[in-house]
Amino acid sequence: MQAGNAIYEAPDDLPDLIPVFPLPEALLLPRGQMPLNIFEPRYMAMVDHAMAGDRIIGMVQPMTVTEDGEDAAELFAVGCAGRITSYSETGDGRYMICLTGISRFRILEEVEPESGFRRCRVTAIDFPSDFVEDAGADTVDRSHLLDTFRLYLDANQLEADWDSIEKASNETLVNALSMMSPYGMAEKQALLEAPDLRTRAETLIALTEISLARRGDGNASSQLQ
Repeated sequence: MQAGNAIYEAPDDLPDLIPVFPLPEALLLPRGQMPLNIFEPRYMAMVDHAMAGDRIIGMVQPMTVTEDGEDAAELFAVGCAGRITSYSETGDGRYMICLTGISRFRILEEVEPESGFRRCRVTAIDFPSDFVEDAGADTVDRSHLLDTFRLYLDANQLEADWDSIEKASNETLVNALSMMSPYGMAEKQALLEAPDLRTRAETLIALTEISLARRGDGNASSQLQ
């Protein structure tokens, strides 16, 4: 797969030591785009470090969120590495960056932080399909996914760019909807750790149907039969 000017073909192409950004309810997936507004000094140092090297940052959720932040929180075992493919300085002490997802990774161990940001030894060996564009895309029930999405939009009185949606590949559609979904940490982690694209789509559909039912839109499931 390609992220910006870099090509990643296999799990071994991912560095084994990367800075990690613990951010609750933030989901990055392979080939997904995540814009980030960076303003804390330690995370600005993390971006400086990444830009001076391979431009890779690992997005991972903390397992708990406390008033003290995510400094000491235990991390979920699986995150997703992204490459900085867009970078700008705002002039008021912030960085605006965009990460393009490369591959999921499994944390092997956390090492000493550097300049305040956390670092982990990781491996992508469990996720070889992440390096293959559209892997498993033909197994996705696209019509069921879109029907569920329409019900969600209607229930929340939202609009969507259906021309762009119809043109999107199954992988782009499933991953984009998963990344923008309004669910909590456990649900986002389930979407991240889904073994394949079909399972991720089915998980997203199930979460959305549960959400609609809880809102009182209990006829959602029957409409989708």
